[in-house]
Amino acid sequence: MAKKVLVPIADGSEEIEAVCIIDTLRRAGAEVTVAAVGRLQVTASRGVKIAADATIADCRGQIYDCIALPGGMPGAEHLRDSAELIEMLKKQKQAGRFYAAICAAPAVVLQPHGLLEQVRATCYPAFRNKLDLAYASDERVVIDGNCVTSQGPGTAIEFALKLVELLFGTEKARQVGAAMVVGE
Repeated sequence: MAKKVLVPIADGSEEIEAVCIIDTLRRAGAEVTVAAVGRLQVTASRGVKIAADATIADCRGQIYDCIALPGGMPGAEHLRDSAELIEMLKKQKQAGRFYAAICAAPAVVLQPHGLLEQVRATCYPAFRNKLDLAYASDERVVIDGNCVTSQGPGTAIEFALKLVELLFGTEKARQVGAAMVVGE
């Protein structure tokens, strides 16, 4: 059975991060749903247009093995302000399923909604002061329980491959990375 992953996007989401997550997980065989907060076509942070598969509202009630948030501003703020998405993320955490965020999203989306309480996390360096500093990390990718966080566009493939590893195993992550000419 394919692993199901939800990648929420919004106007102002960071396109490199969104597409790295979507593409890498699809290469691994995940069933990835790109869900928009707002209209189905979003304009990402650098003007790239991305067409979503569905809206967040369409995805309510579905069970996902992972919900992975790209960063970017003001995209992360739009994700933070989506009551439907936050409800889904809280249920994801409670159920012990993976939830992940990169760049601004850990600090802007997860932290204000209590999704990083006593969880080691990282984020885009300029947002680090918004994290609970007792749990903040400078590592490129941080895994704490079922939460995965990463720093930004330059760590996006590493982050996505870590999600592949967690969902499909080390060998699958190595195969996907090798096919993408990533790593050793």
